[in-house]
Amino acid sequence: MVTNSRQLDLTFGALADPTRRAILARLARGEATVGELARPFDMSRPAISKHLRVLERAGLVRRARDGRLSRCELDAEPIRDAAEWVERYRTFWESQLDALSRYLEEENSNRDQEEEAS
Repeated sequence: MVTNSRQLDLTFGALADPTRRAILARLARGEATVGELARPFDMSRPAISKHLRVLERAGLVRRARDGRLSRCELDAEPIRDAAEWVERYRTFWESQLDALSRYLEEENSNRDQEEEAS
């Protein structure tokens, strides 16, 4: 479980951008060069490189040099850690919603009993 708040900040910050999420989705299918990652986007290579640096800083992407090419691969561990963090709050909100549902059912039942009594 992630206890490092800075790592969570980096992960969620990296995931906040749709271009970076698209890059991660592409890398989920396998490694790719920077050029291959840049191809579907209408932006410059330096702009893609900036996105990749954000993903690298968050630990989501590893980049390795292969001659003149830069190959990238996904490291999904920080996403798993962030998902575990979110899961704790999902459980909390589900229990809150269950309690609200029980309360509303009791209120409706009480109202029905009062209407029948009158």
